[in-house]
Amino acid sequence: MASIVSRITPASATVGASIRKGWNALVARSLPFVRAFATKLVLLLAIFIAVPWILYGQFRAADEDKQSLLLKAAQEQGRLVAESIKPHLSEFTPKAISSVAAVLSRIGGEETNIKVLYRPVEATTTNGFYYVASAPKVSASYLASEQEELVQTGMFDSVPATCERIDSTAARYRNPKGKEELLVSMRAVNTGAGCWVVITSTAAADFLETGIGRPYWQTPEIRFAAMIYLLMAVFVVLLFLDGRRNLQRFATLARRIRTRKRDNTTFAAENHIPELSGVAIEFDRMVGALRHSAQMIRFMAEDNAHAFKTPIAVIAQAIEPLKRSSDTQDGRAQRSIEIIEHSVQRLDNLVSIVRRMDESSAETIDPSCEPVEISVLCRKMAEEYTAALVSKDLSISVDAGQPVVVLAQEDSLETVLENLIENAASFSPKGQSIHISIAEENGNGVITLEDSGPGIDEADLDRVFDRYFTKRGPETSCAQDQHFGVGLWIVRRNIEAIGGIVYAGNRPQGGLQITMKLPLL
Repeated sequence: MASIVSRITPASATVGASIRKGWNALVARSLPFVRAFATKLVLLLAIFIAVPWILYGQFRAADEDKQSLLLKAAQEQGRLVAESIKPHLSEFTPKAISSVAAVLSRIGGEETNIKVLYRPVEATTTNGFYYVASAPKVSASYLASEQEELVQTGMFDSVPATCERIDSTAARYRNPKGKEELLVSMRAVNTGAGCWVVITSTAAADFLETGIGRPYWQTPEIRFAAMIYLLMAVFVVLLFLDGRRNLQRFATLARRIRTRKRDNTTFAAENHIPELSGVAIEFDRMVGALRHSAQMIRFMAEDNAHAFKTPIAVIAQAIEPLKRSSDTQDGRAQRSIEIIEHSVQRLDNLVSIVRRMDESSAETIDPSCEPVEISVLCRKMAEEYTAALVSKDLSISVDAGQPVVVLAQEDSLETVLENLIENAASFSPKGQSIHISIAEENGNGVITLEDSGPGIDEADLDRVFDRYFTKRGPETSCAQDQHFGVGLWIVRRNIEAIGGIVYAGNRPQGGLQITMKLPLL
């Protein structure tokens, strides 16, 4: 049993660790999306949509309860009115109509309108009703117009031909004066004299401002609340968008600084939000500090190179008399002089390399980019190297079609091409050629340099641009002392500093292929 537990426990721990690792990886991948400005804006909009939807349901339920109470009270009032005049409806005579009018005058009010209509026994249509009394009193033409309006709205359709059913209703209509009224009760009273209908309507705000007789969203308070809420939502969204636009202006300026499209624009000038003024000022200070640092690195590179070059030149000149005056029979002396001369040459090369590395670091921080036609530059570099390559029994060719103009720094690109050509020449066997091609691809200028050397192991392709990485075979060992594994590193530094990319690959027919992609102007 113990052995079984011992086998299960490590397995459970492994599964738990895998779950935790997967969860952590999922969280790590999700964090950028969760923190994104667009995600927060979408979440905000979702809240602005969900909150009124929820509140609308709650408010509508409360209004329905209010409607129910008001309608019950109004319908009860209509029932009481009908009951109070019912004794006077046994016959259709002038005396009965006068009695009904007298009762209505006592119970009617300014906001409560009561109207009594009569339909003879022989009439069965909705057009057979006649107004007989109203409170408050109105003119005959008013009553005729109102009756026509009520008939058109279908108010009397609920009164059956037998007038035996008592109906209550809740509907809105406009009276002849153009004002809105709410019909809250309609009671049918059947007598031997005919069918009587008592209509109770109201113009009271307590009724009209509710959702009785219309959709709840049409109520004044909902419309007012929706307008305020919409204005608030628009204001908040505009606030977000204004912040986003300000950040986009920062990003655009940063991109222009990175791509060396220099002008006098500053982050402080691009900022339109007072709360970000401190950030903009610090960005400007940072850019100024970086540019100052790059300039100081350039000055130090020049000063250091000059300081080292002078004593190196003095030593090199002092060796010449020693070479002439030394005894040719003394092998040890001759060997010492050769070692000194070779070391001085190496030291001179190292000083040049260090200066190039410092300048490369400065250009990485703050290169000054300009339009460069790389097809012209590549042809010029090929012409300059033709004589040197001929002495090594090598040739160089350039294949360029239409002019290709990129945004770069010509000096940096010259340094890049120098390192690539020298690297290719050091690996290429005698009698072979170095080929450079220029093309446009997906908004980039593409420079491809190919040699006929041994190529490089696939496992080392990603490392070939690493600092101090060098891997030379016996066929190139004679040049080992002159190569320190920084040439291709400088290539990558300079290319990436101007917003480009560089990568290496092996040619199918043998040799190394270096591809550089630079943004077009």
